[in-house]
Amino acid sequence: MRVIEGRNPVIEALKNDVQIDKILISKETVQGGITEILNLAKERHILVKYVDKKALDKISENGRHQGIIAEAMEYEYKEIDDVIKYASRKGEKPFVIILDEITDVHNLGAIIRSAECLGAHGVIIPKRRAAQVNGIVAKSSAGAVEYLPVARVTNINQTIKELKAQGFWIYGADMAGKNVYEEKFDGAVGLVIGSEGSGIARLVKENCDSLIKIPMKGNVNSLNASCAASIIIYEVMKQRGI
Repeated sequence: MRVIEGRNPVIEALKNDVQIDKILISKETVQGGITEILNLAKERHILVKYVDKKALDKISENGRHQGIIAEAMEYEYKEIDDVIKYASRKGEKPFVIILDEITDVHNLGAIIRSAECLGAHGVIIPKRRAAQVNGIVAKSSAGAVEYLPVARVTNINQTIKELKAQGFWIYGADMAGKNVYEEKFDGAVGLVIGSEGSGIARLVKENCDSLIKIPMKGNVNSLNASCAASIIIYEVMKQRGI
């Protein structure tokens, strides 16, 4: 079972035909604030149950359910081909975000949110030693996970090689790289974002075509993964005319 928490994530899940088994609503929740959820649930014939807030607290993964929890089928990961086809339907060169061992679910959700908002076409995550899509990720993404394809792969290095064979140019975010604004992102782009602590793994870095960095001027010379990803994604899309 997958838990979707909070009003906006539940609304986005309903709008995107996520397979929801039932929606649990706290008895204390103000009726007027959930009208859209109730209407969408009625249209899709989804069971709505009113329960005590304590029952939601037990189910909640992040403690911020806002009195609304939907119990849904497990997240359906997409294939890389789905990401490329999504870009093709939009008439755009594909742009994917490749995450190398991002373990914090809030960072994963924030990256998915930025990627969807700014116009990227998908996110690729490894199956092991990395955060997976769950209720916290859905909440952190503000529902963006229901719109943006997320693919899960066994081996990041092999995936990078396959993308390169399809014409992608792979950029790795690393402080040893050149300033991000000095690059031209006019082709098919894969952007690798490394883990919160150690950055991109050595072999992954070696498989990148180019390394890029965000120039820093402050005393603190690093950003967390989601902030760095957002800035670079914006630079790529700015060059493409967003």
